[in-house]
Amino acid sequence: MPKLEVCCYSADCAMNAELAGADRIELCASRQDGGITPSFGTLDWVAQHVSIPVHPIVRPRGGDFYYSASEFDVMQRDIAQIRRLGFAGIVVGILTVDGHIDIPRMQQLVDHADGLSITFHRAFDMCVNPILALEQLTAIGVDRILTSGQQQTAEAGLPLIRNLIQRSRKPIIMAGGGVRLTNLQKFIDAGVQELHSTAGQMMPSSMRYRRAGVNMSTDSEADEFAHYKVDSDMVAAMKAAIAG
Repeated sequence: MPKLEVCCYSADCAMNAELAGADRIELCASRQDGGITPSFGTLDWVAQHVSIPVHPIVRPRGGDFYYSASEFDVMQRDIAQIRRLGFAGIVVGILTVDGHIDIPRMQQLVDHADGLSITFHRAFDMCVNPILALEQLTAIGVDRILTSGQQQTAEAGLPLIRNLIQRSRKPIIMAGGGVRLTNLQKFIDAGVQELHSTAGQMMPSSMRYRRAGVNMSTDSEADEFAHYKVDSDMVAAMKAAIAG
């Protein structure tokens, strides 16, 4: 039966995802950046309170996936901390300036992870040649690839996802990017064995007092009295649909 991984951006969301029946959690911070490495406090709390497998993302910043020497050093330090806290795996990815997998650095991170499960994230969707990238990641020994099939959504990218599945037993090809209850069956019919979804929605803040005219975000249009939460009912519904 296909597994459901839920992308969580807070400790509360991770707990809710587990209670709703998620098989695994990708733990991130900063949804607006597409996910960066969570804080130590979040990692420590989740390690102590969530029992299903949790794979924190190791990504020092938003933006592209070509990293400086200092950023790469930070990634290695984060992996060491994640390993010490007892997590099951990590989610990571590095590209060269020319859009290929950075093989030497990825191999270093795999070695540094020392047995943790390795998911190569959607940096895969930004690489030049996905078939070559699959071969390279297979040789490095990653466990899965999270991909939207190099399209804006995984539904639009299903032709490439099918192709990758046909070519690979390992890494597992995990579909992510707009995966939701309404299109879940399309991925199951395509043979996808692992699905990645945020399964969430924006929720209003509990704050009663709201100071007008002051904004903490660089995005002046951002609603700072709303935040993203995992929808427990949606996770449960997706799990029920997967179970048939």
